[in-house]
Amino acid sequence: MDKLIGIVGPCGAGKTTLANHLKSFGYRVKHIAQEHSYVPYMWQKLTNPDILIYLEVSYENTLLRRNLTWSQAEFDEQLRRLAHARQNADLIIDTNLIDAQGVLQKALDFLT
Repeated sequence: MDKLIGIVGPCGAGKTTLANHLKSFGYRVKHIAQEHSYVPYMWQKLTNPDILIYLEVSYENTLLRRNLTWSQAEFDEQLRRLAHARQNADLIIDTNLIDAQGVLQKALDFLT
C-alpha cells in the first residue's frame, strides 16, 4: 500500500507494536508522538498521513503496560494533547480489552 498510515494514542496504547506489525505486512506507517506535543495539529505538521489510526487505552492500563507512576492529571493532559488527532482519526481502536493481535486485525480489516 502506498498510502501513509499515522498512528497516535496515549503512552501504552500499543502504537509501536501496531506500527511494527503493519510494516511487516508492507504498509507505510509512522508512529506519531502527538501525546508529547503542545501543538494540537502537530500530527499533521510532522506526518500528514493519508490514514490516521487512534489507539485508546485507559489510565489504569497505561500504568500497567508501561510500569509508569503518572498521576491521573498527567494522563488527562496526554488525552487533551491528543484530542485534535482523535477527532480527525479515520479509525479508533480501543485497546483495553483486546491483545496486540486483535488490534492488528481491526486495523487490517479497516485497511483492506
